[in-house]
Amino acid sequence: MKTIKRILKGAVLFILLVIIVVGSIFIYNWRDRHPDYAIDLKIENKNENSIKAGFAKKTITPTIVDTWNDANGNNKYSEDEGDTYNDNNNNGKFDAYWIAGMSNAKPAQGVHDDVWSRVMVLDDGKSRIAMISMDAIGFLHGDVIDIRNRIPEELGIDYTLLSSTHTHESNDLVGIWGENMFNSGVNDEMMEYVKEQTVAAVVEAAKNLRPAKLVFAEDLSGKDSTLIKDTRKPIVKATGIHVMQVLDAENEETLGSLINWSNHPETLWSQNLLISSDFPHYVREAVEKGVYNGTEKMEEGLGGVAIYFTGVIGGLMAPHPSISIANPFTGIEYAEPTYEKTKALGDQIALMSLAALKKEGDTISTSNISVRAKTVFADLDNTTFKIASGIGLIKMGMPAYFNKRTEVGAIRIGPALFLSIPGEIYPEIVFGGVEAPKGRDFEIQPLEIPPIQKLIKDKYKFYLGLSNDEIGYIIPKSEWDVEKPYLYHDHGDTYGEGNSLGPETGPFIYNSLIEVIEDLN
Repeated sequence: MKTIKRILKGAVLFILLVIIVVGSIFIYNWRDRHPDYAIDLKIENKNENSIKAGFAKKTITPTIVDTWNDANGNNKYSEDEGDTYNDNNNNGKFDAYWIAGMSNAKPAQGVHDDVWSRVMVLDDGKSRIAMISMDAIGFLHGDVIDIRNRIPEELGIDYTLLSSTHTHESNDLVGIWGENMFNSGVNDEMMEYVKEQTVAAVVEAAKNLRPAKLVFAEDLSGKDSTLIKDTRKPIVKATGIHVMQVLDAENEETLGSLINWSNHPETLWSQNLLISSDFPHYVREAVEKGVYNGTEKMEEGLGGVAIYFTGVIGGLMAPHPSISIANPFTGIEYAEPTYEKTKALGDQIALMSLAALKKEGDTISTSNISVRAKTVFADLDNTTFKIASGIGLIKMGMPAYFNKRTEVGAIRIGPALFLSIPGEIYPEIVFGGVEAPKGRDFEIQPLEIPPIQKLIKDKYKFYLGLSNDEIGYIIPKSEWDVEKPYLYHDHGDTYGEGNSLGPETGPFIYNSLIEVIEDLN
């Protein structure tokens, strides 16, 4: 009997020890990595002055050394299925860079095109801001704070915005696309390199400041709708291309340009194993160097540094394999995920952007910058995110448990407002069309009304998705659906909720965005 008691006591102590160890790991990983960090920034400048602008770009492309051998041709790495790696640097381990998006276990086999951090710095004589677009599936708020803290104070930058293009073809900078669901896909040395290169690009852009003129244009024709599939009801496509060209005020040469459009950079879909920025690569190349059909230049480019900002892509806005995209010159249509399809998409957006700039828009030689940015704290209700953060896959960092620090903001530059959205917002929240379908989980009417665009009085509207964070999908609460019966009484559940903080995220972010917009009005 004493032996049994000793065994039971030992088992209980062992279980308690395991609970304590696991709990300690979770608590450590849930810790706030930036204690007391918060911003509540309001910069107002009502006087128009001459404006200066500077651009720069730095590659953040991983160097692929180790490659691998796919035994069964499924484009996913599994040693249990006979896959092996080539230890090309002879260090005895697989130095993999895991491609983010679609699924785990996709080590890159090479590089198709560089991925970048691209920066514009603007100065109106009173304030100076930096706007960064990074080729990444997402960049978490804590990492954005790290970059802000590294920017030299002597640059005098009052506010830095960092937006991810959300390419599904670059290496993981979030953590959940590693070899398996228990191992982070983030390479710490690579993350450090990304941060160093991004800060270096900001420094260079600030050094490149020149007297500038701004040209605003847009294409609201809806022709881009054929390049987008809305994969979830209600069908509300986030159409519209928004462009800002920045000219040297002295010689009229292009310093750089901003292109803002709403579509998932996932044209290559799930089987691609090459690092790429997807269609933003072709948009930027064409806007900078011209649009080519083979070796023949079909349209002149602008020069300078082109920066692509992803827009309103929740819902899900995607160049889905079920839609064909035509080469704008040959008419050949591509449905299967290929680089030909990706280039056709990028060329079409570049052509529309360049055409918009040729039409009558607004050119301003004096301007002002106003900024309203605010730290907000969103509830974390997603159990998967809690666990992933607890085991260290995602370095969310929470000032209080299950309370996520993030940020919203608005920047006014002349006749344009740039809205900073910390995730993938559903287009009906921005453009209208929120529904309360049968089968919804909450018996409520739409909360995210009126649509955001109706509350923005500025002539030009830029929606910068995944800005300063990636909190996932921002879904209208009246469209939330995880339980039977499913929305619209469909046979299956919907995609989106599993990659959202929770059902309160939609109304919370909507109200937070409205607040910063109204504070600038």
